[in-house]
Amino acid sequence: MCHSQSIRLSADVAAAFLKVFAMTITQSGSPHSIAGRKQTSRPLEGGATFTLKHRLQRLLWQAAWLALAAWTPSCLWRWRGMVLNAFGADIHKSAIVRASAHIWWPGNLSMGAHSSLGPGAICYNVAPVTLAPFAIVSQRAHLCTAGHDIDQASFPLTAAPIHIAAYGWVAAEAFVGPGVHIGEGAVLGARSVSFRDLDAWAVYTGNPAKPVRQRRKNTDYSIHRF
Repeated sequence: MCHSQSIRLSADVAAAFLKVFAMTITQSGSPHSIAGRKQTSRPLEGGATFTLKHRLQRLLWQAAWLALAAWTPSCLWRWRGMVLNAFGADIHKSAIVRASAHIWWPGNLSMGAHSSLGPGAICYNVAPVTLAPFAIVSQRAHLCTAGHDIDQASFPLTAAPIHIAAYGWVAAEAFVGPGVHIGEGAVLGARSVSFRDLDAWAVYTGNPAKPVRQRRKNTDYSIHRF
């Protein structure tokens, strides 16, 4: 058996092991939903927002990420994608997730071809987060799908999905709130804050984010690193 065949076999065995291990701790509810939310919760009275089972599953997921991925060098992005997929994510083989990214629940993360989740990015995906092909989330950006209903005394959890369309870019340390759709090619500037949808091929900056100009439409991306 040649060396390349041995490497492929080892990768297949590792992927199979990860899948079996992950299935034992993450089987609960349907994927791509409001993850682990209790039907009734009263956070202001000390009540739990998420079920005990789901909290334990997230604890195991965090331990697995620390053990298998958080320490890995930048070049092992495909391995990190395998780890995420084993735990229920939908990560394209060419998508990049940096080791220092914080992913709350892998079952609610979908990343298309050549998309990327940058160093230190926070993906609080109580509801689904989707990155379409070539979408970019830069370092320390925050994708926040959940909050609380401030008009109810019980302060219940609310959640809505975030979708970043193809060629969209969330720049460094920007914040994207629940339910936001970032249109194709739209840019949310560094440290900007958006709680509303962004129009396609427009550049937004500020808090709250406002359009400042149009972006030249360019979908002819050359791929050199894959």
